[in-house]
Amino acid sequence: MPQKISHVSEADHDIVTAAVAAAEAHTSGEIVTVVAAKSNDYDDVALVWASVIAFIAMSAIALFPEFYRGLYDRLTGGWGHELTANQWLGTVIAVGVLKWIGMWLILLWRPLRMALTPRAIKAQRVRARAIDLFKVGTEAKTIGRTGILLYLSLKEHRADIVADEAIAAKVAPGVWGEAMAALIERVRAGKPGEGMAEAVRQMGIVLAEHFPKGDENPNELPDRLIEL
Repeated sequence: MPQKISHVSEADHDIVTAAVAAAEAHTSGEIVTVVAAKSNDYDDVALVWASVIAFIAMSAIALFPEFYRGLYDRLTGGWGHELTANQWLGTVIAVGVLKWIGMWLILLWRPLRMALTPRAIKAQRVRARAIDLFKVGTEAKTIGRTGILLYLSLKEHRADIVADEAIAAKVAPGVWGEAMAALIERVRAGKPGEGMAEAVRQMGIVLAEHFPKGDENPNELPDRLIEL
């Protein structure tokens, strides 16, 4: 069985787990933490870029035909036969196809694909992934509907918080802004574990205010950092 690649260190796991336990000591809220390498492969973004480059290349030939006919003559040393309209059309299409394939191959390099993906699309994909994970592992998994998911996607440098029904009814999404800012700041500094721990600490303060610890409050969701 291949060994699972870890995206964060054991020390990161330990400090996040400890932060969750400390936060839940003062609230009936249940905090789930998840970290993933990325939220999406962005294959559709690569397809769009390849298509855009192919279209630009074909449009350039259509707009400046004399330049490209001259280039063809120089490449053939003036010995090439005059292309018919159909042959010229076929050449334009062939150039477009080659440009498309070339760009697609270049975008197999994931860092470039990620860099060329608009920030808004990254944010949408991270949010969608966070919601999917929340529905599977957190939503309606606690007696009082007080589960909350903190999700970090490392490649995108994005994070999201998704709260269960009872929490969402009392806490506006904007309240989590400081926790998110603290998390992203530390992620960019190469300290994802510290960032998640600080976000959990701030989330715990908010949860303790609205959902203080009761006499009977079982630990219904895992405290450990979940790595995908």
